[in-house]
Amino acid sequence: MSSSLEQLENQLETFIENVRQIGILVSDFQPQGQQVLNQKLQNMITNMQDIDKLRTAVQDVHVPLEVFEYIDGGRNPQLYTKDCMEKALTKNEQVNGRIDAYKRFKAMLLVELSHVFPNEMTRYRAVREELS
Repeated sequence: MSSSLEQLENQLETFIENVRQIGILVSDFQPQGQQVLNQKLQNMITNMQDIDKLRTAVQDVHVPLEVFEYIDGGRNPQLYTKDCMEKALTKNEQVNGRIDAYKRFKAMLLVELSHVFPNEMTRYRAVREELS
């Protein structure tokens, strides 16, 4: 899969460079440059055919729509991964905070229950130790 993506990347880079060169040729077109322009156009067609052939090799790659929003907003799409990691870390910290709060609540609840129901809590602890 990696090599297919690399091939596609190389073909796209070649295609983009070819289109850039065609733009330069056409912006200041001279009749003696017709053969060069024809060759560049033929190369562009060949590049598009090669890209189309590679499309099936990478069709299982899914890009989240948010990445395109980053691109449309003029942001580096690689920041998307960084932002996702930061969001995941923040969420993880929130979850860990809740887990810690529930553990403290359980410990306090067990202490209070031991004061109110000492016999039942002794049996509860004995059963838990047997299961462990």
